[in-house]
Amino acid sequence: MREAALLILSVLPGIFGNQQTHYLDVIRQMLHQCLADAENPKVRLAAVKATTAFLLAHDKEPAIQRHFVDCLAGVIAGVAYTAEQQEDDSCLKCLVDLAESCPKFLRLQLEPLIDLCMKIVGNTDLLDEWRHLALEVIVTLSETAPAMLRKYGKFVPLLVPLVMALMVDLDEEEDWSFSDEIPDDDNDTNAVAGESALDRLACGLGGKTILPHVIGAVPQMLQNTDWKCRHAALMAISAVGEGCHKQMETLLPNIMEGVLPFLQDPHPRVRYAACNAIGQMSTDFAPIFEKKFHDKVIPGLLMVMDDHLNPRVQAHAGAALVNFAEDCPKPILTIYLDTIMGKLEFILTAKFKELVERGTKLVLEQVVTTIAAVADTAEEKFVQFYDRVMPCLKYIVQHALTPELRMLRGKTIECVSLIGLAVGQEKFMQDASDVMQLLLKTQTEEESDLAEDDPQISYMISAWARMCKILGKEFEQYLPIVMGPVMKAASLKPEVALLDGEDMKSMQEDDAWQFVTLGDQQNFGIRTAGLEEKATACQMLVCYARELKDGFADYTEQVVKLMVPLLKFYFHDGVRVAATESLPFLLECAKIKGDDYLREMWAYICPELLKVVDTEPGNDVLSEHMHSLAKCIEVLGKGCLSAENMAELMKTLDKILKEHFERADTRQQKRKDADEDYDEEVEESLLDEDDEDVYILSKVSDLMHALFGTHKVDFFPYFEQLLPHFVKLLGTERPWSDRQWAICIFDDVIEFGGPAVIKYQEIFLRPLLQYLLDPQSEVRQAAAYGAGMLGQFGGTDFAQPCAEAVPLLMQIINAPDSRSPENINPTENAIAAVAKICKFNSSLLNLDEILPHWLSWLPVWEDEDEAPHIYSYLCDLIEANHPSVLGMNNANVPRIVGVIAEVFVRDVLDKDSEIRTRILNLVRHIQSNAELFNVCITQLNPEQQLALSTALNQ
Repeated sequence: MREAALLILSVLPGIFGNQQTHYLDVIRQMLHQCLADAENPKVRLAAVKATTAFLLAHDKEPAIQRHFVDCLAGVIAGVAYTAEQQEDDSCLKCLVDLAESCPKFLRLQLEPLIDLCMKIVGNTDLLDEWRHLALEVIVTLSETAPAMLRKYGKFVPLLVPLVMALMVDLDEEEDWSFSDEIPDDDNDTNAVAGESALDRLACGLGGKTILPHVIGAVPQMLQNTDWKCRHAALMAISAVGEGCHKQMETLLPNIMEGVLPFLQDPHPRVRYAACNAIGQMSTDFAPIFEKKFHDKVIPGLLMVMDDHLNPRVQAHAGAALVNFAEDCPKPILTIYLDTIMGKLEFILTAKFKELVERGTKLVLEQVVTTIAAVADTAEEKFVQFYDRVMPCLKYIVQHALTPELRMLRGKTIECVSLIGLAVGQEKFMQDASDVMQLLLKTQTEEESDLAEDDPQISYMISAWARMCKILGKEFEQYLPIVMGPVMKAASLKPEVALLDGEDMKSMQEDDAWQFVTLGDQQNFGIRTAGLEEKATACQMLVCYARELKDGFADYTEQVVKLMVPLLKFYFHDGVRVAATESLPFLLECAKIKGDDYLREMWAYICPELLKVVDTEPGNDVLSEHMHSLAKCIEVLGKGCLSAENMAELMKTLDKILKEHFERADTRQQKRKDADEDYDEEVEESLLDEDDEDVYILSKVSDLMHALFGTHKVDFFPYFEQLLPHFVKLLGTERPWSDRQWAICIFDDVIEFGGPAVIKYQEIFLRPLLQYLLDPQSEVRQAAAYGAGMLGQFGGTDFAQPCAEAVPLLMQIINAPDSRSPENINPTENAIAAVAKICKFNSSLLNLDEILPHWLSWLPVWEDEDEAPHIYSYLCDLIEANHPSVLGMNNANVPRIVGVIAEVFVRDVLDKDSEIRTRILNLVRHIQSNAELFNVCITQLNPEQQLALSTALNQ
């Protein structure tokens, strides 16, 4: 009877409904007694499940959890009993569920819980499934309650060796190294379970907790004569890089010194693991890793790529080189380009021959991908290799038509399109037509009808987008053929299911599904297969709209009708990001269709976009929605938002800003309280939350910029609804990032409000001047830009503040470290601000005193937005023959020509800009005085002379 009652409670933990509070003590007493019933194992185990189900149903109610805390010891004892009996692992799964949903509930029994799990993990007589579940309890706690687990840190030195021991448990496979098919990782093996656990422990608990114990174990394992130990040590280095990033970065020279020799280990699987470690570190520590170790890594990997007897190792060296090349700075990779491509061309030829003779394709697939990665980074430097690799690649695309070669063909299509993008239209056009015809043939011929799961589809969709970038307007002719498959992939509807506990048992092992527990034994499942392809297809539609503009106009209606509902596609962030990113581009495309068409499209988009800005749960995606809305407003201009739309947007922004302050207060309170779980790693996570909030604040600034830019002073009444928040952000007590973005918003108020901004001067003027000398460079930059806007747009009412700003701006410019990387942007903004004040609002200034200083601060080249203002003013002054600039008897002209030459060296101005033309005309005027020009030229260095000569002769 008791067992039946407990089973009912397990299935229906909310059975007591609104009477539950009345019976809470009775429920607890019943569960406590049943958990302690050692005479009736079935009752005891049913009680473990019932207690877990009840707690999971109240996972957001800490008061109820505290009420049942005395049941926890019984739950752990029940699990320990089942582990001894090895009959039913569902009780151990209960602990995993509690660790995931109610981790703090486990606090008071954490020590016996961890001890039990460690005992199970370390018992090699138990079934592997049990050991993995016990490990999962600890790993899950490291993710859901890392600070709590770090407090009980004494288990870590014991756990890491247990995990590493799992990683050593590898099978001998005689054909492993020359197998042409790579099987998917078997997640049930000890080695894979251990590697995954170590990765997650490092990410959860952090490098300070995990890394010392890994580093302590690795050297001894690397010296072991058993290849399995060496393999495990190298895979451990791969596993912990992400989670231990900060701590490992300083140790990289020592780590690499230890890893590199194993590229020549006698055992192929150890060489494989060494490649794996290098490839993973190339990603985890980019670009520092590439900058520091290129001279060791590239030759080392190319050496392993000569291992023709062990194709699986050879291929993995190629994969590691992909990781390295993707994040390698172009100038570094270029040094080795001849060597790398010499090796890859040789392997491509050899493996192509092997494919024809023996049908093996593993290394060929990889070398094609590696060539693509190298081309992608090398860009135009790849031109010299184009004619040597393209014929072979085209041949593969043309003839690799059998089912077993679909992946090879897909990767080759990717490679061809990436090479085309790298070398540019001029070089690629000789093959563009052939490549397009090959792709079209694949897509249109009935005999090549592609199956739903054909890997070529996703490669082709991405290749079409690259071809669109290369061909530009010429790609429009292919849209009728390519849009079908892209729209089909982007329209994929995922399979979903609502399952009870029994159904879940049969589905849990299916990696293609992900599940979320909804309570009351209900689980929501989604089949994730195809979601990445859907996201890729959506991103390709963004590319078409962005690149083709009005050439894509005929497809805007169907694409908008697809994308707008996807703004709420909560199964995949990438789909929502692509959907929102597409909207301003689609509106731009649709302009050619006329105002009525555009209005109708916007009427469909606007309510939904405003809604998701208000309701989007993920900060990363919310920032994209806000950016998209800002861009849509800029595309459409004033009047695109009705009074109702504007009211809704102001309400949403008010909510976002209130939440910004609330979250900041909550984090500060956590720091002050420093509760039992507070430590350095918690502080790091709080700083990450700070960064997230600051990014959202930057998107509020984007929206303000769009609204002021389109509505000017007509936006003032709406702005005033949010003004108290911006005043608060300006406060000296706020974090520097709050002050920075508040100043940026007031910069827009000044720029687009013009003289009418006088009504807000009591709010922004003193902070603007004060923050010119702020310790934080970002704040100084925003304030300097604002001072320039005040000079340019504020009008005569602001002549006095502009005069006050100039000496403060000069302090920024003349500071000893003003040209250091962290200070260069505020410095150049300050130089531009002085130029704008001198040009537009100088009535209270002595220009003859200021201009010689200003000229001495040139050249500038870092800030591409401000440089045109600076050089435009320089042209004004020279064209006016201003004596303070030209100097007595044109004494300053050589200095001016030196500044201009450096402008051309640094390629500061656009080739077709009006200012560049003005500057060149001035130089030609000076050139007409041969004697003076010769003096100027002799004072230039060779690089400046060449740049100036090239510019004059263009």
